[in-house]
Amino acid sequence: QVQFAESGGGLVQPGGSLRLSCAASGFTFSSQGMSWYRQAPGKERELVAKISNMGGTTIYADSVKGRFTISRDNAKKTVYLQMNRLKPEDTAVYFCNYWQPRDEVWGQGTQVTVSS
Repeated sequence: QVQFAESGGGLVQPGGSLRLSCAASGFTFSSQGMSWYRQAPGKERELVAKISNMGGTTIYADSVKGRFTISRDNAKKTVYLQMNRLKPEDTAVYFCNYWQPRDEVWGQGTQVTVSS
C-alpha cells in the first residue's frame, strides 16, 4: 500500500525557514519522481516543486523559485522541501505525491503557518 507521511511543518515568522520531510512507502521509491504541492484555505491545491527519480531534474513554481529547494534521499525513501525566506502567502498545508500526482494516495499533509 502506497503511503506518504509528511512532517516538519509549524509556525514560523516571516523570513524564517522550515524543512519539510515526506517519508514514502509501498513502492520502489528510487524509480519514481516526486512532487510537493500545497493548499491554502479556500484555494485549490497547487504545485510547489518536483524532482526526478535520481534528483537530476527539479522544477519549481515561480512563486517559490530561489527560496525553496527540493531534494531526496533514495536510501531513506524520503523527499525534502527546504523553505527559506518564508512569506505569509506560503501559509498552507503541504503534501507530497508522485511526479504526476495520483488522487488516491494523498496523505494528511503538514501545516505551515507564516505569521508574526
